[in-house]
Amino acid sequence: MDKKVVLISGASRGIGAAIAIHLASLGYKVIGTARSEFKFDKPSDNLIPLKLDITCRESIKDCATKLKEQNLLPDILINNAGITSDQLFLRMKDDEWDNVLATNLTGTFNLTKAFIKNMIKNRYGRIINISSISGLMGNPGQVNYSSAKAGLSGFTKSLAKEVGSRNITVNSVAPGFIETDMTSFLDEGSKNTIIKDIPLNRLGSPEDVSELVAFLAGDESQYITGQTISIDGGLFMH
Repeated sequence: MDKKVVLISGASRGIGAAIAIHLASLGYKVIGTARSEFKFDKPSDNLIPLKLDITCRESIKDCATKLKEQNLLPDILINNAGITSDQLFLRMKDDEWDNVLATNLTGTFNLTKAFIKNMIKNRYGRIINISSISGLMGNPGQVNYSSAKAGLSGFTKSLAKEVGSRNITVNSVAPGFIETDMTSFLDEGSKNTIIKDIPLNRLGSPEDVSELVAFLAGDESQYITGQTISIDGGLFMH
């Protein structure tokens, strides 16, 4: 394949790191971003770590300028960065709402806005938004997170309709309970309770998600757009 360039936000750990490492192993040039300096666990010539705050539009603008100078504007954009700030709605503070929406939803807008023009010019692009089943089924204590992730579904569908004629696909991936730092706080009892509701009888792995993302990034998925695909072991069927 032509060496496509991928930019993935939130790539320092968990699902983002797994996706970055997997795509690099397939021959993609992968720029992974995070809010603070980081290194990949499996260094590769195809992996470029980059400090970037996706809530800061000036920072993104500077990044896009530098990538253009290096001929590294992305063909494939993976909006993965996300935070949680769980709290029952009655106790939820304004900044717990604002910060989660700013990163999980507005951050996706900011990054996509910065890089989609080049995709339109090239008449080629893949945009993959990492959502969550929380955005599909809701979760107590996650009104902020679920709202942001549900917003990604509308963002995905609307943008897919706008740019499909330019050979750009836009899809979302909605992971269920995946074994990462975000689920590491669960004790064995809580994990077992969750697993009982999962038909495949296990939590997912970051690699499960990275395989699906690789498929959506490749030419095999060129006729799939505007979709939110759950990867949750069958936990939520809709």
